[in-house]
Amino acid sequence: MSVLDFPGGSGGSDSMFERTPPHNIEAEQSVLGGMLLSKDAIADVIEVLRADDFYRPAHQIVFEVITDLYGRGEPADSVTVFDELQKRGEVARVGGGAYLHTLTAIVPTAANAGYYAKIVREQAVLRRLIEAGTRIVSYGYGGQGEEVDDLVDRAQAEIYKVTERRTSEDYLPLSEIMPSALDEIEAIGSRGGQMVGVPTGFQDLDALTNGLHPGQMIVVAARPAIGKSTLGLDFARSAAIKHGMTTVIFSLEMSRNEITMRLLSAEARVALHTMRSGMMSDDDWTRMARRMGEVAEAPLFIDDSPNMSMMEIRAKCRRLKQRHDLRFVIVDYLQLMSSPKKTESRQQEVSELSRALKLLAKELEVPVIAISQLNRGPEQRTDKRPQVSDLRESGSIEQDADMVILLHREDAYERESPRAGEADLIVAKHRNGPTATVTVAFQGHYSRFVDMATH
Repeated sequence: MSVLDFPGGSGGSDSMFERTPPHNIEAEQSVLGGMLLSKDAIADVIEVLRADDFYRPAHQIVFEVITDLYGRGEPADSVTVFDELQKRGEVARVGGGAYLHTLTAIVPTAANAGYYAKIVREQAVLRRLIEAGTRIVSYGYGGQGEEVDDLVDRAQAEIYKVTERRTSEDYLPLSEIMPSALDEIEAIGSRGGQMVGVPTGFQDLDALTNGLHPGQMIVVAARPAIGKSTLGLDFARSAAIKHGMTTVIFSLEMSRNEITMRLLSAEARVALHTMRSGMMSDDDWTRMARRMGEVAEAPLFIDDSPNMSMMEIRAKCRRLKQRHDLRFVIVDYLQLMSSPKKTESRQQEVSELSRALKLLAKELEVPVIAISQLNRGPEQRTDKRPQVSDLRESGSIEQDADMVILLHREDAYERESPRAGEADLIVAKHRNGPTATVTVAFQGHYSRFVDMATH
């Protein structure tokens, strides 16, 4: 029996297309046939495909039954799949038991099921691309009265979703979530306390947080000239240079060359003012030459475009995620970002940007550092230590943040302080763990913070 001969075999989405959409029926049949013949083939295929990647609705049904049986630890062959289809009342929709035997007879070899699955996946991506294009056209024609930047952002999101892989539904019952949560707990235990998230480079901070985790929005805040941008660069150096994790810095304050000079100063231990004055010694050049190769090869991207909007940052991050497996994002700094939307107040605008950064962290499953300015609160108090309430134009920043790190240096306010050269990283909010203060050393001449032990 041909797949075209049974009910439901003509495809359910052709009405969206002016022409027959891309598909490969032979590849779909070979995938299902291989799965019916081999448990190994099922394991290979489910890494690549989901049910809605199949063009024919009947093939979607067979795929779902096979994967359901496999998930329950039961055999999935033409006999057991036919039995399950009977229980569900869907035998007629797939063309009867004879079609299942046709699938196993058609497949050249079950060993190639993974390869056939990639063909099916490619055709599905092409169909989704056409569907996304159709929706984007409708945005153009029907977008009168909407902000153009919002429409462009929606269009970019449509394209991103074409190749985005989601391994589960948007919502799941707790019974299905529990096994993966337990697996993660066991995996953490088997690592013996080894780092899980992106390492910050500071031993005590990493011990407190276990690294910066995917989906987190971390606010690093301080008054001007305390070193918040320097701390952000230290996090970037740890992730990209020390651990090879793709990192991007969006700098709305410093230029690319300024950031690069600071990175080289910190890595090579060459005083920044020496670089700027052109008075580098032979030893300075030697130290910089030793570190320059590793720094240059690090997967670190820097964008110093002025007046960057959230839409631009989101689009660039999506591209980096797809092309370079982006692992870490740093925005310096939040109050310098611009929004095309008209808002009632600057506080509301910053709140919307803060919320957008949190959503970006969740969408791309990466930690996002949002460097932020504190208001004059600390300077007006006897105790200059910052508090979360000092976040400038705070709005929802504190609410959105999974972690808030407030940077404090006593010697910035009191030159003769007995704690000169020290800095406090005050973890004032930590959604998934304890709060604490981590003391580090400030080496301003090298434009870096370091662990006290290293100092």
